[in-house]
Amino acid sequence: MGKLSTLILNARHKRILSLIQEHWFRLLAAMGCMLVVAASTAASAYLVKPVLDDIFFNKDVTMLKIIPVAVILIYFLRGLGQYGQEFLMNYVGQSIIKRLRDSLYVHIQELPVSFFQKERTGVLMSRITNDVNILKSMVSTAFTSALRDCFTIIGLIGVIFYRDWRLALYALIVLPLAFYPIVLFGKRIRRVSTGCQEAMAEMNAFLHETFMGNKIIKAFGMEGIEKKRFFEKTQKLFRLEMKAAMVRALSSPVMEFLGGLGIAFIIGYGGYRVITGVSTPGTFFSFMAAVLMLYDPVKKLSGLNNSIQEGLAAADRIFDIIERDSDIAEEAGAPEIPSGPHSVAFRKVFFKYDTEWVLKDINLEVKSGEILAIVGMSGGGKTTLVNLIPRFFDVTRGAIYIDNTDIRKVQLASLRKQIAIVTQESILFNESVRDNIAYGNPKASEAAIQEAAKAAYAHEFIVQFPKGYDTRIGELGGRLSGGEKQRLCIARALLKDAPILILDEATSSLDTESEMLVQKAIENLMQGRTTFVIAHRLSTISYAHRIIVIADGRIVEEGTHESLMALNGEYSKLYQMQLSNGEDRPQGLPRPSSATLSPG
Repeated sequence: MGKLSTLILNARHKRILSLIQEHWFRLLAAMGCMLVVAASTAASAYLVKPVLDDIFFNKDVTMLKIIPVAVILIYFLRGLGQYGQEFLMNYVGQSIIKRLRDSLYVHIQELPVSFFQKERTGVLMSRITNDVNILKSMVSTAFTSALRDCFTIIGLIGVIFYRDWRLALYALIVLPLAFYPIVLFGKRIRRVSTGCQEAMAEMNAFLHETFMGNKIIKAFGMEGIEKKRFFEKTQKLFRLEMKAAMVRALSSPVMEFLGGLGIAFIIGYGGYRVITGVSTPGTFFSFMAAVLMLYDPVKKLSGLNNSIQEGLAAADRIFDIIERDSDIAEEAGAPEIPSGPHSVAFRKVFFKYDTEWVLKDINLEVKSGEILAIVGMSGGGKTTLVNLIPRFFDVTRGAIYIDNTDIRKVQLASLRKQIAIVTQESILFNESVRDNIAYGNPKASEAAIQEAAKAAYAHEFIVQFPKGYDTRIGELGGRLSGGEKQRLCIARALLKDAPILILDEATSSLDTESEMLVQKAIENLMQGRTTFVIAHRLSTISYAHRIIVIADGRIVEEGTHESLMALNGEYSKLYQMQLSNGEDRPQGLPRPSSATLSPG
């Protein structure tokens, strides 16, 4: 198991490196700039000897004129190099982060509905925002600084060996010891960073839930409890952040102490060589300056390694999503479903969530243009049945056919193009009314959009808005009433003009007046379409050509309203139960004539 985990991690790190390598030209230019910075740093240390020996001790006037000019040129080139490497590496880093963020969002969108049922929205948002931002710091900042510091270390090592190779060998004895804390602290910071990122994701999920449910929180007087829960989450994050801070804070003093040991040795041994005449003061101070400059980037590498480890921990969380396979597969070369009327058939269909069977041995044929109503007690499997048609889930056993073609054998996009859905939850976006209606058909003309709105009985209230069809409707349509939101959803389905229609309790949450308007809009929507209607109130489905009753995942009754009532079975019990509960019967729709049915 350990070897497998290592292989997975290595594969992920290689993927990040491959993304970096795609920008090889800018990387090469950035490395050239880093070399300029490293060379200028080494040159600064190198000039200490001629400054001391030639200017101060030998009083060489010519060198006094040359060296200041050389210093100005060195620092000018250093500034250009720093700007170039900073800009180029940030460009590379931001490009890679954009690629990863795009890939993450695209892959999440392609994952099945079951994935979203298991994952929390706030956690997914944290992967795209917080985790990717941490990775950005690694790629654009830590990686850049690590390369620059490595080049600087190489340049300075060259200077100290050139000045005094014997003293350099002694000085570098401490260097391997200095790298040990980098590795040690890096492993610790990666573990803690993973915990911090998970805690941040938990907090984002909590915030999303409590902000979306703020009305319920206020209605039940739970503000105090929710505040306490939030404080507990921030306390957990605080403890983890402090552990990470402790590791970061400890790494620098350890590096400082090890560096101090090396410098103390150099002062003692190097000073002895100057006193005995083996070396000159200029050589010693040039050597000393290079060593002091050398320990600084080595010390920085510890902090940079911490950032890199945090980034790798974030990369693991990102790739956990990107590498997750969808269980809704599409066959290579699958054909498209041609546009036009369609029949739908369920043949020996079984379905289960995990280990619980939800649908059992469903056999059902719905002709083109037929209106099928699906009723039953909550939890019986009604919504699951219709969710199998657009392949939000795949059947566990059996098959679903559209015009005698298994829906698993056709292109998924073309399958869903044939289906329009209106659900109990009016899912709208914080865009204009026009954009929401045209969501399934972005190229629709203004006239077509308004025609759909009129057919959905929405045009009248839309034109009363200050900006009409350009009015933004708020998050999830929060500025609209329930009936207005539902009519916009129906207008959206009308404009899509799909031959198969699914209505999942589209009127159950509405008042009687709104329901009557929505029912009229639904009548327009159903015309000529193969329609599946899940209804809570049985009085609203008397227009259906056929009604099926689902109980415990099975179809237990099937027929018209009149024939099912005559059976005095499950349907009759449900109907009588609703009447005894005092449910008002809204104005019903006329039942379509059987002549409107298209041949199967």
